[in-house]
Amino acid sequence: MGYRVVVVGATGNVGREMLNILAERQFPVDELAALASRRSLGTEVSFGDKTLTTQDLATFDFTGWDMALFAVGSAATKDFAPKAAAAGCVVIDNSSLYRYDPDIPLIVPECNPQAIHGYAKKNIIANPNCSTAQMVVALKPLHDRAKIKRVVVSTYQSVSGAGKDGMDELWDQTKAVYNPTSERPPKTFQKQIAFNVIPHIDTFMEDGSTKEEWKMVAETKKIVDTAIKVTATCVRVPVFVGHSEAVNIEFEEFLDEDEARDILRESPGIMVIDKREPGGYVTPVECVGDFATFISRVRQDSTIENGLNLWCVSDNLRKGAALNAVQIAELLGREVLKKG
Repeated sequence: MGYRVVVVGATGNVGREMLNILAERQFPVDELAALASRRSLGTEVSFGDKTLTTQDLATFDFTGWDMALFAVGSAATKDFAPKAAAAGCVVIDNSSLYRYDPDIPLIVPECNPQAIHGYAKKNIIANPNCSTAQMVVALKPLHDRAKIKRVVVSTYQSVSGAGKDGMDELWDQTKAVYNPTSERPPKTFQKQIAFNVIPHIDTFMEDGSTKEEWKMVAETKKIVDTAIKVTATCVRVPVFVGHSEAVNIEFEEFLDEDEARDILRESPGIMVIDKREPGGYVTPVECVGDFATFISRVRQDSTIENGLNLWCVSDNLRKGAALNAVQIAELLGREVLKKG
């Protein structure tokens, strides 16, 4: 006996990826409903070898469904997630709406699976930000060994984090560079993204940081340890899929780079590729379509006491969004619902 599963926002990048991953991982689905807004109503989406026609989110009855994976913006989530939860359907939400609610667990299954039992307060579970998800997968096993004091992270985030419009803008602007008669001014991004980098993701806050940077701080504290100090600089780069991060970690006690590498190799969800030779590291192009978070360039930082540097790369549409949501669904089924 399997689950009755709803994917909300099934026509978007993340929603389609959720459908792909549910099929790839052979999640025990008895019935699946693909929902979309009225403007996308009737669009066909793939689920394994099946083709599904999207239904109307606005009129859908969540009664009798086990779980709903939400891949829509915060506004639509605010309207429909509470309705699904009230109908007894557990919501796994990919938006930022519920991540900072103390009554709603924020989960990366490799890091804090025990938090799953907190879902019952509101029948909602939050999925973290894409840049946070891949980083905490690497931080947690190292924190368990040597206790992290401080993290300094600079991100190199792909345009797919801004959705299909972001990917289209990079494609169109890149073509326009070689065709001067075809000018493509910025729309999705604040400045030209082709052949450029933009140190601005989400809105600016009073202290000069952006909301994306604040998310990494707040979410790392909620998922791993409230005592960890985090500072982030988040940058959009002209890469279609795959986020990269340069992470500097300060520990309370010494952790040798070789031991750190061994710990990461044995940790779930991580692939260490770290050869000190040309090409002995992973780049975004190579991580696309993979479930793993890749770690390279592990080395001591001699400028601080008990410091390490590492390079972290992951497919942001997978571990940063859809894969983590499906892993939460698997954890929910395994630990709580126990039907599949």
